[in-house]
Amino acid sequence: MALDKPYEDLPGTTLFDTDQSRMGYWLNQFCMSLMKAENRKRFLADEKAYLDEWEMSEEQKQAVMDRDLNRCISLGGNIYFLAKIGATDGKSFQQMAGSMTGMTEEEYRDMMVNGGRSIEGNRRLGEDGDAQPQNQPQGVAGKKG
Repeated sequence: MALDKPYEDLPGTTLFDTDQSRMGYWLNQFCMSLMKAENRKRFLADEKAYLDEWEMSEEQKQAVMDRDLNRCISLGGNIYFLAKIGATDGKSFQQMAGSMTGMTEEEYRDMMVNGGRSIEGNRRLGEDGDAQPQNQPQGVAGKKG
C-alpha cells in the first residue's frame, strides 16, 4: 500500500522522500564519488564511460551529461549530492541554482537578495495566482528566442 503524499501538489517542487531516494540511489552514489580527485579526472576525461560504471538508468546518465539538474532531481537526485557535479565543472551553487530556474547567475542572485520568489500563488497547485508552474516567469537564460 502506497503512502499518502499530500506534498505532491507543491508547484515546482520535488520532495526527496524514500521513493526518490530509492530511485536515485546510484545517481547519488555517483555524485559522491566525485569527492575524490581521481574520480573527477576520470569523469571529465570520458563522462559516458565513467557513468556506465554505475547502475544508473540511461535517462539518469543522459541528464547528468546534459547537466539538466532539474531532470536529475526528478529522477531521484538530491541537490546536495548533485552539487558535486557543479563543483566538478567549476560552478558555484549560485550558478547551478540559476541554471535550474532559467535565470542567469546575476538574475538569480538579484532575486534572492530581494527576498526570493513570492509565496503568493505558490503554496500548492490549484491555488489562485500567477505563480503556478506554467506561469513562472523565467530569466533571460530561460527564454526561448
